[in-house]
Amino acid sequence: MIEPLLLNLEHRDVLAPSEHALLRKTMTMSRRIAKGDDLVSDGSRPTCSTLLVQGFAARYKITRDGGRQITALHVPGDFVDLHAFLLKTMDHGIVALSPCHVLLADHADLRQITESSPHLARLLWLDTLVHGSIHRAWIVAMGRRSKASHLAHIVCELYARLQITGNVDGQSFHFPLSQAEMADVMGLSLVHMNRVIQDMRRNGLISWVNQTVSILDWERLRTLAEFDPTYLNLWIEPR
Repeated sequence: MIEPLLLNLEHRDVLAPSEHALLRKTMTMSRRIAKGDDLVSDGSRPTCSTLLVQGFAARYKITRDGGRQITALHVPGDFVDLHAFLLKTMDHGIVALSPCHVLLADHADLRQITESSPHLARLLWLDTLVHGSIHRAWIVAMGRRSKASHLAHIVCELYARLQITGNVDGQSFHFPLSQAEMADVMGLSLVHMNRVIQDMRRNGLISWVNQTVSILDWERLRTLAEFDPTYLNLWIEPR
């Protein structure tokens, strides 16, 4: 079940058979998470890091007045809290946006990887750095792009990330988020979120029906988003 992680890492560098075996040995604990439940809770001190292998999850913060801001979307192949290995205490939560299947890596085993397998440790470090790159791209999109451009960027990015692990069908992909959840991603009211989606539909850029998003015109969508996948680091080279 760790294939999404292997595909993710092998889009950045070549893994040795011994590294495959070490990851399989490390990722032995499994959990199923219901939609709406936390994979990891704000304020907790995890002793394991969580790998998402099926489903969608989101990193989020709750404001004092009860509002929720989603700060990241996670897809199969993502370690959602690898940083907790060193940070120890979570300052945010990670919620399942669909039924999720996760694997757990005990922090003692991750420490052993850092000591005995430096190349694999670097690739896991790279995983956290890519999530940092994604976070910066999101800040730019939220602060400096139009709402249509912001949504276009999210769609382009998700398509690129899901393509890595084979979770696309042509130019379509399963997308279980509601419009209310997307409003929490983009910091919009539900009414404004609906208007942005309808405008993109009318302009022939995307279709969003029954939890499936289809890209109808990739070039126009990419241009609107100003999408440059460099920040995703999707090339193979020695690390």
